[in-house]
Amino acid sequence: MRIQIDNADKTFFPEAGYSKGDLADYYRRIAPTMLPHLKDRPLTLHRFPDGIDGVNFIQKSVADHYPDWIERVTVDKEDGRITHALANDADALVWLVDQAAIAFHVWLSRHDRPHHPDRLIFDLDPADDDFALVVDAARAVRERLAALDLSAFVMTTGSSGLHVVVPLDRSADFDAVRDFAERVAERLADARPDDFTTAHRKAKRGGRLYLDIRRNAYAQTGIAPYSVRAKPGAPIATPLDWDELGDAKLGPRRFHIGNIFRRLAQRDCPWADIDRHRQSLADAADRLERA
Repeated sequence: MRIQIDNADKTFFPEAGYSKGDLADYYRRIAPTMLPHLKDRPLTLHRFPDGIDGVNFIQKSVADHYPDWIERVTVDKEDGRITHALANDADALVWLVDQAAIAFHVWLSRHDRPHHPDRLIFDLDPADDDFALVVDAARAVRERLAALDLSAFVMTTGSSGLHVVVPLDRSADFDAVRDFAERVAERLADARPDDFTTAHRKAKRGGRLYLDIRRNAYAQTGIAPYSVRAKPGAPIATPLDWDELGDAKLGPRRFHIGNIFRRLAQRDCPWADIDRHRQSLADAADRLERA
């Protein structure tokens, strides 16, 4: 199917000069790499009908005008039920871009077992532009997880920080996953109280990096790998190899529409086999308790 993009020439990223059509072309081209990270995950869309400088809004539920061929799933919410779109193929992805979706946020669980996540996320949120501290925090999280015999993956967010992600086997529910992440974050903050904090309120952070684990809950989302962000230059949330954290040129917006395919031509996606590393938290939780 060829999706017709309405107003394809409309400028969505004024500084970089990218149009809505450019955005659609990007998502069509990145689809083979991106779709495994979207498969069967309820979507939350960040839409910008007039580009990043215009009015924007978050959309969770499927609208009445969505075509029948867009896959969807109905799940529980606090006060009832809600139907989310899925993007399991390139046509769905591009059609949603035609609806002015720039950024795609995904659940940490898949729709068949919505209360059992297959991702745990540490969102490393700096108080300022000190990306060196973000890199330091990512390494500290990885080291602590490795001591618990857990594999972890890292990704730029395309915004201000990094995500450290643990692939899970879905044996634990969200309450157990969140409790584990909270305990890991608290121990990291206790070990380095001048650098890291778990304080949710910005007024209490005192310029320290925030170890945010709040995404680890039912119906919460994280930015999807290879999603564009609504920032100048069209930066992209980009999976990394751990050794790339040593690159002096690395920053949270290092990769964007203009250079991502050159990167992928030189280096395979570092998360291509992430699901082969799915693991249980049970033994790690026991080790953490004994530590």
